[in-house]
Amino acid sequence: MKHNSLITCTLLTSLLSLAACKKDNDMPPSQSETITIENVLNSKPLVETGIFQGTGTPPVILPGQSTTFTFSAARNQRLTFATMYGWSNDLFFAPENPGIKLYNDDGSPITGDVSAQIKLWDNGTRVNQAPGSAVMHPGTMEKVTKNIKEVNGTDDYGNTYLAASKLMQVSIAYNGNSMFTVTITNTSGGTANETPFSPGVWTLSYVAGGNQLLPEAIYSDGKLSANGVSNIAEMGDNSVLHTYLMGKTGIFTPLSPVLVVVYNGEQNPFFMTGENDRGEGLKDLAQKGNADVLAATLKTKQGVKAVYVLKDATNTVLLPRIDGADGGKVSQMLSVIKGDRIAIATMYGFSNDWFFATSDNGWDATQKGDVSSSIGLYDDGTAVNQFPGAGITQFNLAGTPLTESKPIQAVPNPNGFTTLPAISNIIKVTIQ
Repeated sequence: MKHNSLITCTLLTSLLSLAACKKDNDMPPSQSETITIENVLNSKPLVETGIFQGTGTPPVILPGQSTTFTFSAARNQRLTFATMYGWSNDLFFAPENPGIKLYNDDGSPITGDVSAQIKLWDNGTRVNQAPGSAVMHPGTMEKVTKNIKEVNGTDDYGNTYLAASKLMQVSIAYNGNSMFTVTITNTSGGTANETPFSPGVWTLSYVAGGNQLLPEAIYSDGKLSANGVSNIAEMGDNSVLHTYLMGKTGIFTPLSPVLVVVYNGEQNPFFMTGENDRGEGLKDLAQKGNADVLAATLKTKQGVKAVYVLKDATNTVLLPRIDGADGGKVSQMLSVIKGDRIAIATMYGFSNDWFFATSDNGWDATQKGDVSSSIGLYDDGTAVNQFPGAGITQFNLAGTPLTESKPIQAVPNPNGFTTLPAISNIIKVTIQ
């Protein structure tokens, strides 16, 4: 009996050993992958640019006439514009840099008459005749081109001028949801400086870190005229300056610290289009760029194997490409097996609640190469949308989001505010 028991024990031990070996052999081997996320946006410093003009032919703004334009703006953004003092050789109206302030320090919009912020400027390229209808255009060139300077009562040739605010009235109305309408009225009629205004150009700069990205977008006091300002100041032609400013106008946005999750399962573990935000932390990521809450929730979910929040070593956020310099980049080594999936999410930083994320059920964790084509831009549906980069309630522009509750949906392009670059021209993801 002892002999039979020994044989039985030996057989059981062998079978258990074989079963263990078979189980180990059935497990797919793990492999190391490195995921890299980059902000590849070729950013622009100006958020919006437009033109204004009169209604006649030519479309000048005559004494007694007005023109209007509408735009969106966030706190700390300034409005600047330029239009010719028509009956001069090379004078133009423009706000003093960096432009007209649009919000009070408490975040309330500034409305009403802001004419006191408008100045009259000498472009420094033509000899000034006495202002009036008899001025010859384009006039005599200065022997030596001068720097742009303010005309404060008199010019370099002794000609006299009323203050710009006596010739031009600029008023602001607030339309709500970060939108303003500006009205420019020619009030020069009957004065010693009666003049038409030429078609003009207006623009606003993005703000990052509380600072204007292009604080002297149109002209620089004390520097030579450039970029088409002379065309406005001498001829009332706004086309060259408008073309230049449009080349500087477009999209600027950082990407928030990036959430990366490795999981197995049939569904993305933190969102699906068509459903409302689950209240698990995606709202914090989409509105504020804070992925930590969602990361903590995901770590408790069945099927989730690893969760990372990747921050740029220099700036925390991933800045876009600025003036040719590379944008922000983060990488993470992952240990994965066949059947694992990878999903990511990162905030479109200058929005109310937009986020980039892997579409559908993420990526096969063992695939290689550029997987950016599987990224979508989504609206979390938890905050009222405003012009991206120009909204007073955008968290990353010192605002407080306005709550709404809508299903998560893809952001259309073009959308109700602007046209975005292709997603692959904003965010690039590679797995190696």
